[in-house]
Amino acid sequence: MTEKTFMAGFGGQGIISLGEMWVFCAMKEGLQVTFFPFYGAEKRGGVARASVIVSDKEIASPVVTQADSVVIMNQDSVPIAEEVCKPGGIILINSSLVKTDPNRKDATIIKVPCNEIAEQIGDLRIANMVMMGALSVATKAVRLENLEPVLKSFFPESKHALIGKNIEAVQAGKKAVAS
Repeated sequence: MTEKTFMAGFGGQGIISLGEMWVFCAMKEGLQVTFFPFYGAEKRGGVARASVIVSDKEIASPVVTQADSVVIMNQDSVPIAEEVCKPGGIILINSSLVKTDPNRKDATIIKVPCNEIAEQIGDLRIANMVMMGALSVATKAVRLENLEPVLKSFFPESKHALIGKNIEAVQAGKKAVAS
């Protein structure tokens, strides 16, 4: 199994953190990983992208030119993200912010209202975690069974109080796709 994922959004949405946590969870599950982030110079609002590969065998290159799955967190990311998705791939969109569907009849498009779900849980900043749960169900590449220890090592101790909401967001994202 090899899953190549391209994640795209804007700075401040947690795209880079999403990619990092995805590969940390995959490592805990014994998978090989690569993580290749790209972001603009702006602190918030600029381009944020991550190419992530998880595999049960050695990975030759961290570059994702044809993605098995694509995460689109904002409208401006649709053109590049739909271009990178391979025929027959999966495109997960944050339907809270993406109002125009990708023009890909050959891909499975899954809409997840990440922002609304995150707001219902109580924190818009966890919309990326909602998407991580959705990505787990859609691709079946990373089960996220070791999420709590990953979050404890990812977040500084001063933010450990937020771990429960992050786990709740992942579960809500899983449920949004499973139903």
